[in-house]
Amino acid sequence: MKIRLFYTEIPFWRAEVSRLALYIGNIDFEDVRMTWREDFDTMVDTGKLPYGVTSPFRQIPVLEVDGQVMGQTAGIARFCGKLSGLYPKNDDMLAAQIDQILDAATDITNLVGLTMKEKESDKKKLARQKLSGETLPKWFGFLENLLTENKSSEWFVGDKMSVADLAIWRLLGWIISGKLEHVPTTLLGTFPYLTKLYANVNSHPKVQEWMSLKYRN
Repeated sequence: MKIRLFYTEIPFWRAEVSRLALYIGNIDFEDVRMTWREDFDTMVDTGKLPYGVTSPFRQIPVLEVDGQVMGQTAGIARFCGKLSGLYPKNDDMLAAQIDQILDAATDITNLVGLTMKEKESDKKKLARQKLSGETLPKWFGFLENLLTENKSSEWFVGDKMSVADLAIWRLLGWIISGKLEHVPTTLLGTFPYLTKLYANVNSHPKVQEWMSLKYRN
């Protein structure tokens, strides 16, 4: 099986969830890192990716498997998760529970994205203050509740790590990184289960290996 995963160099959760799933599962794949402006702008304008691959929706990530191409973050994550054992193949309930986490990660990303469109500094500051004081704590509370409801482990679903945990780990890492202006790095302080989940994924040997290998600087 020949697999290529297309995204930029940015370690954003939309690609990292699938990159990591494949890496943790020891699935051989080509990690195609597109240049941020040149390759990305070409993709937006024409749909064309490196190697002559076409993005179905003029978006990334894109996964190519033996010449067949698919787009959309969650669909790619499910496929990669099944290959690596991080997404169930024969349990529809567990699969749906993981799906809701992937969709929630997209919802949260879109909410943060709305504040990025504001160009005026004062308005952006107000938007980010509302995001940090109201919106994100509300969504973090939803996620916290799901973690507390899982009595079989400290993961979101079932008794082992899944692509749901990888997605939220990387999403949270972005939000509390300090790179989002006016978003405090202490947002997880009142969410002990989310904090524990973040630490659990962060300390996973294959995750640490991946981060050291790909993002030394």
